[in-house]
Amino acid sequence: MIENKENIYICRCEEVTLAEIEEAIAQGAKTLTAVKVRTGAGMGVCQGMTCRRNIERMLREGKADPSLACQKHSPYRFPVRTVGIGELAADAPTEQKEDGHEES
Repeated sequence: MIENKENIYICRCEEVTLAEIEEAIAQGAKTLTAVKVRTGAGMGVCQGMTCRRNIERMLREGKADPSLACQKHSPYRFPVRTVGIGELAADAPTEQKEDGHEES
């Protein structure tokens, strides 16, 4: 048995612990989406690329409903990163006036 489940992070992006995921499963979360809704796991910057397999394994091992064995996996989403307004503005095309000068 694992001690200090509150110190083991399954989802590092959202800082969701093993204890929180086990509690969500015990309270009725039977799918990856249900765990996400209850804990926020898999919703961070990596969009579940690091924690998804561990959560799915925990669901398989702890499931009481055998019909969940055929359940489809939820789709992967591409990781995101924040983009500053300066970066967007730097890539924006500038408009030119009819006389050929750039507009400010």
